[in-house]
Amino acid sequence: MNLLEINVLVLAYLGDTVYENHVRKYLIEKGIGNVNDLQKEAISYVSAKNQAKFLQDMMDHNFLLDDEIDIVKRARNYKTTSHPKSCDIITYKYATGLEALIGYLELDHNRERIDEIMNFILK
Repeated sequence: MNLLEINVLVLAYLGDTVYENHVRKYLIEKGIGNVNDLQKEAISYVSAKNQAKFLQDMMDHNFLLDDEIDIVKRARNYKTTSHPKSCDIITYKYATGLEALIGYLELDHNRERIDEIMNFILK
């Protein structure tokens, strides 16, 4: 399977679950034991606005590799007009770019790089 031929929204669909799983494990390992508190804290990582901010941070710090930037750009430039009411289309596209990158790395079995990216985000 050629990963570069997979629709970036499909990559983002997978990346969303991998990303959220990392966030949930991180918060539980931090010792948060109440489900409502976990949910409130998770939003600070999984909202499109914050995902877009994390991606921009990585780009500003030259953290992403060239092939990773290509995946992000493919997702960011994908023609779509729908987006959640909670954010604007540009923010949504950046968040989709981050999720697509995580999905791509998951399908590429590059868990080490996913961990590096998640450690950057979760600091």
